[in-house]
Amino acid sequence: MGILMRKSIGYTITLLAALGMLSSMVIGQNQKLAQTGMKFLNVGAGAQQTAMGEAVTSIEGSSLSMFYNPAAMARLSSLYDVNLGQTRWIADINHNFASVAISPSNGDYGVFGVTLQFVDYGNLQETIRAGNEQGFLDIGTFRPTASAIGLGYARALSDRFSVGGNVKFVTQNLGEATTALDSYGNPDKTQSSKDVLVFDFGMLYKTGFKSLNFGVAIRNFSQEVKYEREGFQLPLIFKIGVSMDAVDLADLDHKMHSLVIGVDATHPRDYPEQVNIGAEYLFMQILAVRGGYMSNNDEYGWTYGMGIQKAFGDVKLGFDYSYTPFGVFTQVSRISLNLTMLH
Repeated sequence: MGILMRKSIGYTITLLAALGMLSSMVIGQNQKLAQTGMKFLNVGAGAQQTAMGEAVTSIEGSSLSMFYNPAAMARLSSLYDVNLGQTRWIADINHNFASVAISPSNGDYGVFGVTLQFVDYGNLQETIRAGNEQGFLDIGTFRPTASAIGLGYARALSDRFSVGGNVKFVTQNLGEATTALDSYGNPDKTQSSKDVLVFDFGMLYKTGFKSLNFGVAIRNFSQEVKYEREGFQLPLIFKIGVSMDAVDLADLDHKMHSLVIGVDATHPRDYPEQVNIGAEYLFMQILAVRGGYMSNNDEYGWTYGMGIQKAFGDVKLGFDYSYTPFGVFTQVSRISLNLTMLH
């Protein structure tokens, strides 16, 4: 390893450590364990990424990178990339997501992206306090929803260093809340909906030592949101990761085999620190098998998945699936569809 390379790695480690300390100060000053809101923003999107235990902060990827580290899409190798998917979350909650990235002029002007998220919580029972034997009246059902639309941009500033960011408009609608009943028994309603601007930032550094990458991301940076008298913060999270294709260390054909391994350390605002580990084995650039582990969670840890992709001329299609055993909630499953148009 040359002197210049060692210096570059040293500078990168110093930068990452500084960002880590800054994040610890920002998050630690306002840490509220299990007390943040709009938690859907931290539910993993993308079957490939979640099958790898979400240890993808330093892995260059598709438009789905905007959900993890927007800088990781800076070297998008296709003209455009489209992903659609759904997460069958716990308690029959459905998370739907989509992402689109465009890289005009072979990325000379950077990569532009759009993300969409929509959460359907289903019908919930609505009640109001009353002086009867039960202590409440059943007044029907309501259907809360949450959504986010984001604009992302990433650019490779050099052959090794990339940066990226997202700005998201996030809305959470708890429906019309019944505050009282009038003298005729009709409900008095008030709308319970809030929106806020949310920002994500990320960087990715290619060390030059084979495929070794470092990545940093800070997600869900925003002001506090307040319903009536109670306010809450969003689930700010800081992530730092390292990854490498282990095939670089063996005498194997990269067109036949790839084994990407990623490790992420995370510092959430509302939960103790965690370490995520993930791996993806890709055979003949067609069939992928994935696995991961997410530490320090109450109901889940191991993640599994697989995917298949195939190029048809200038178009590549892909399908991915991930499965996460989820303790008393049984399981969480995700599917993703990918369409890529090559340059």
